[in-house]
Amino acid sequence: MKIARVQHYKVLIEKGEDGFYIGRVPTLPGCVTQAKTHELLIERIKEAIQLCLEVARGDRHYRRKRELMAYKPSFIGIEEVAVRV
Repeated sequence: MKIARVQHYKVLIEKGEDGFYIGRVPTLPGCVTQAKTHELLIERIKEAIQLCLEVARGDRHYRRKRELMAYKPSFIGIEEVAVRV
């Protein structure tokens, strides 16, 4: 019996002007999805991650692109700063 491993990925989430949530995974190039609700976005981004990992297993070009383009941030944040103009 094969035991499933659990991997953790950081997801950048923003809400667009149209009200849709957009999710991106910085460590997986091209891993992007959108949804009307945050809950649905989380479901969809998990599916997108699984698909990207499946592609990576069979496509050495994608694996190479992942190595070259992806980054693994230890922190992601947004800070609002005040500037006198």
